[in-house]
Amino acid sequence: MFQGSMVAIITPFDAEGNFDEESYRQLIEFQIENGTDVIVPCGTTGESATLNYAEHDRVIKTCINQVNKRVPVIAGTGSNATAEAIEISQHAKELGADGLLLVSPYYNKPSQEGLYQHYKAIAEAVALPQVLYNVPGRTGMNMTAATTIRLAEFANVVAIKEASGDLTQASAIIAAAGNKIDVLSGDDFLTLPLMACGAKGVISVTANIMPKQVKQMVAAIQQGQWNDARKLHLQLLDVHQAMFLESNPVPVKTSAAMMGKCQADVRLPLVPMQPASREKLQAVLSKHGLI
Repeated sequence: MFQGSMVAIITPFDAEGNFDEESYRQLIEFQIENGTDVIVPCGTTGESATLNYAEHDRVIKTCINQVNKRVPVIAGTGSNATAEAIEISQHAKELGADGLLLVSPYYNKPSQEGLYQHYKAIAEAVALPQVLYNVPGRTGMNMTAATTIRLAEFANVVAIKEASGDLTQASAIIAAAGNKIDVLSGDDFLTLPLMACGAKGVISVTANIMPKQVKQMVAAIQQGQWNDARKLHLQLLDVHQAMFLESNPVPVKTSAAMMGKCQADVRLPLVPMQPASREKLQAVLSKHGLI
């Protein structure tokens, strides 16, 4: 259902720390002009953790309004409280989102049965296509392939964003339930190998600054042009790595600011990029002609 090159879009703030709606609309246009297939607001890269409820709704609403049905919008609506995730998801549905991105509950570290019941409750409560999001580095726990395969039985659980970094786990999901649930790469540097195993695309950080190139690589894979895809994968590798010189989204927001697309401001507890990291980032961006 949701395939191709998808961007986990940043949420720009102004110097006072408020949502910069005009810059956000321009960032969305930049994505659509460069072929991005799906826009994903309010994910980790969109700093959802520091948006209040009103801001969360406003960012999603602005995205849906600006996209204007040109591509699907998958709204990040996950929470570590099941009731809260359901409430935020229902709001996104009312606003007109095409789907939901649901990060695994963080901090409280539920069991695999707890994870299953969490996602089951959301699937039964909200009638929208849902993308599970497994990111152990952020949540403190891994959702196993077996749990994902169980959840694939729900008709509106359509995909999983796999950011475990485990190719075997992702392959196990595809092997057992690839006809019921799509696997999407949650790590830019693993998009090619995951798609070679049958994943359907990527929810990308790098696409915030290089949407055309990420789209070209994904399209090459989809068309079986493996030499072209491999070349693009290797060309983009240092950019992918630079996006994690510090905690996401600090590097990608700093990159967008260097490119003149928005301000680099982030909210505490995130802080501006440190000088040594910034210097390394600037060198990579310069190499690729982005600044």
